[in-house]
Amino acid sequence: MELVNPGIGLIFWMTLAFAILLFILGKYAWKPIMKILKDREEHIEKSLHAADLAKEEMKTMEFNNEQLLKQAKSDRDVILREARKIKESIIEEARIKANIEVDRIIENAKERIENEKMAAMTELKNQIAQLAIEVAEKILKKELSGEQKQQDYIKQIIDKAQLN
Repeated sequence: MELVNPGIGLIFWMTLAFAILLFILGKYAWKPIMKILKDREEHIEKSLHAADLAKEEMKTMEFNNEQLLKQAKSDRDVILREARKIKESIIEEARIKANIEVDRIIENAKERIENEKMAAMTELKNQIAQLAIEVAEKILKKELSGEQKQQDYIKQIIDKAQLN
């Protein structure tokens, strides 16, 4: 029953042992433990603050990403519109050049046809003249086959020449 009803000596020695234990713990263990706890508390606080900053930064980055995405879409639309305009202008320019080239080819073809026509007409005239000369030669040979006919013809030519 001594434990249930402790004596004064036991209480004294227990109190003394407890006080020594508190003194030793306070002197050697309490300050380092409190320092470690305080450091850990500061570290946790810094980590929470860093997490809050990271969260805010993520929100900012998310907002920036949305802005960049909107800007990229806008830029893409502008580039596509410009590309369509350039495509249309290139097609129009090619069509104009093709029309000019077609007109030039047609004009060259007309010139060649005209030149060939003139060459054919000249050739035809030359052939007709050649035939006329041959016919006239044959007629003259037949008409002037005799010597008397040749002299009469020469006199006739001389008389005409003297009149002119």
